Amino acid sequence: MTAQFSPQRWANTLTILLNAAYGADRFPVDVKQVAEEYSHQRFPEDPISLIKGASLPGFDGALYRAPADKKGWGIIYNNTIGSPGRINFTLAHEFGHYLLHRQDYPIGRKCSQQDMVRWDSEYGRVEQQANEFAASLLMPLDDFRRQINVRAKPSLDDIGGCADRYRVSLIATTLRWLQYTERRSVLVVSREGFILWARSSQSALQTGAFFRTANRTPIPIPDIHLRGKRDRLDANKGSVTHDTGIWFPEPCEEFALVSDQYDFAISLLHLEEKISRFDFAEEPEEDAFDRMTNRKLGSSWLE
Repeated sequence: MTAQFSPQRWANTLTILLNAAYGADRFPVDVKQVAEEYSHQRFPEDPISLIKGASLPGFDGALYRAPADKKGWGIIYNNTIGSPGRINFTLAHEFGHYLLHRQDYPIGRKCSQQDMVRWDSEYGRVEQQANEFAASLLMPLDDFRRQINVRAKPSLDDIGGCADRYRVSLIATTLRWLQYTERRSVLVVSREGFILWARSSQSALQTGAFFRTANRTPIPIPDIHLRGKRDRLDANKGSVTHDTGIWFPEPCEEFALVSDQYDFAISLLHLEEKISRFDFAEEPEEDAFDRMTNRKLGSSWLE
């Protein structure tokens, strides 16, 4: 390994430096500037010497060893991506690879969109660590909790405000919120009437509110899901309270956002408080994020 520091330790070190230099209201993080300046200071003989956009068919970003006549590393991101949030997370992800993994991958590493959105440890330690670093650097939990309280029940607009603050996609921001919220909530991403993948908060998991999608028959979304209620959508966004038996064997409130252009929907489901009556011996199987690899996302915090 490049260093014995964990992803969280690297992110915390940089967060302390950024807080001291710019104060608490310092977002979004300028990853390009931070990566170049910090790498030159910390590793002057092996810095990040180039960060630029390029056409990378099939990849979102890459970490490359500099040519033989130059020293250091380069970070390349796919400049055909229209979303600033997705690009920003990609840069932080590749910076994480530089700090954590460059000695393990001496010629570099390419990363796909799937590598950016799949945060579970079962997918692969290296990509999961890069995502943990990126999320912690761009969306530190102390600041996130000040924006949305651990007990709050946010709408997608509320989370979208944080996505704008951190210049990160809506999906990445929601995944980060699910890591710390005390609410029973579930994020569902669907396409063509079926669940692509879902992620539950810890309290939702502990009460059985989750969807198993890995290596299983695709799960259809409910027939009266908000997507079918166009009269309840305002600019392809809306909310509705569902009765028992629609999404779960209990009522829930759904905030949904539908993208006709890219043919996918995001649903944030909030359930009522419930005391866990059992603990899982192990968590449910991780979701099939790999099913997302063929879709093309847009230029806002939708993705």
